[in-house]
Amino acid sequence: MAAKYAGGCTHVHVTSAAEPIDNHECHCNVCKSVTGQHTTHVAFFNYGDVKVDHPEKIKRQPFNANNPAGPLELCTCADCGAALMLDDKHHRIRVAVPNIMGYDDAHFPKATYHAYWDVTKGYEKPHDGRPVYDSLQPSFVWPAGA
Repeated sequence: MAAKYAGGCTHVHVTSAAEPIDNHECHCNVCKSVTGQHTTHVAFFNYGDVKVDHPEKIKRQPFNANNPAGPLELCTCADCGAALMLDDKHHRIRVAVPNIMGYDDAHFPKATYHAYWDVTKGYEKPHDGRPVYDSLQPSFVWPAGA
């Protein structure tokens, strides 16, 4: 099946033929610190729906510096340092951040809601018509892991 979404770098290609299982604008402090962005467009895919052509070229580091034993790892290219994806140690999800992980952001589905916003953020609650939650959307169910 042809890849619908393709990211990565010239050394490591990350692809998926499937649609994301969750697609949100993240307001969490970890995303802010890792990306340097005010908010981050984040797409979750089922783990098996994301393919990597050269996994041997991936360098892994904790996604959350304050929780280095946490389940998510930031995967970067060992050759050029490009951000490739977030990988779940429990094999539930793989995560794309389209605008910094080599995807064509203009052709990626728009985030459907805002996640992890609360009054302590210090800025106005988003009012672009998309729902705003203090965590992931209530209907989200984590896939079973391996």
